[in-house]
Amino acid sequence: MELAKNGLGFTYPNPLVGSVIVLNDKIIGEGWHQKAGEPHAEVNAINSVKDKSLLKDATIYVNLEPCSHYGKTPPCANLIVEKDIKKVVIGSVDSNSKVGGKGILHLQNNGCSVIVGVLEQECLNLNKRFFTFHNKKRPFIMLKWAETQNGFIDKLRDSTSESSPNWISNIYSRQFVHKMRAEEQSVLVGTNTALNDNPKLNTRNWFGLNPVRIVLDKTLKIPSHYNLYDGSLKTIVITEKIPAKSLNDNTCFEQIDFNEKLPKQICDVLYEHEIQSVIIEGGAQTLQTFIDDNLWDEAYVFVGNTKFENGLKAPQLKKAPSQIKKISTDTLLIYVNDV
Repeated sequence: MELAKNGLGFTYPNPLVGSVIVLNDKIIGEGWHQKAGEPHAEVNAINSVKDKSLLKDATIYVNLEPCSHYGKTPPCANLIVEKDIKKVVIGSVDSNSKVGGKGILHLQNNGCSVIVGVLEQECLNLNKRFFTFHNKKRPFIMLKWAETQNGFIDKLRDSTSESSPNWISNIYSRQFVHKMRAEEQSVLVGTNTALNDNPKLNTRNWFGLNPVRIVLDKTLKIPSHYNLYDGSLKTIVITEKIPAKSLNDNTCFEQIDFNEKLPKQICDVLYEHEIQSVIIEGGAQTLQTFIDDNLWDEAYVFVGNTKFENGLKAPQLKKAPSQIKKISTDTLLIYVNDV
């Protein structure tokens, strides 16, 4: 599992997988899946073993069931059999319909001794994005916002207000958010946040891939010169009316009915785009809509060391945080929703 985490943010749409090969209580090989389209964890672990003759007496450990189908790479279950590895320890079964126990069955039918379910819950949690996508047919949903000591998410704005953020959290919390963006597949904002903050929604303060940008813009109010329309990143605009032509090759438009429940429709759009995780970064109305529909998995609330005299009230979560952390002068409240 430690090895698998090295791939976080780089393997989508594939899961996080690590593998260790052991002989006589000594690790002789290890690897992890580093990027979609590249070799899987088991392949990298097997390739790292210098003396391949040792494999027939070794045990291979993997947090997720080895694949049994041909995709961009050959099946790992076949490779394990070919290398004559007779003992396989698996953390969790792959619920993807392309695998779904077929890898385990292939190993067993070819004389392998297979143990399944070691640290199963930890392995399931490791791939919470992957399993949510395949089992619930929606992305893993993370809510995120910063609020003041007295519960405001922003100052009151008017037509003369500058389109830039009113920072509440400190620079370390903002860097943490960029780390989150690098680990998740997409980030979503509503129209007001886009208009008020003119965000870039990239990972400029952290190493990693940029997320897909998702923008709610019912009537296409966001000006074409704003950062979200700069074409630098893949951007999906969810709207009521599709424009006659797109602004650039990296921006696409998806139509939904804004008179119906928005969160479910948004999830359906992201599912169609094979997006396994999304950070809802604002604004307050968009966040509260997902909360009211109980359609979220985790929430990250950064409470800054500041107060506004008045402003826009922060969303309300009617439950206690699962974790409380300090990030310098800020307090991070982490909530988990068992839905």
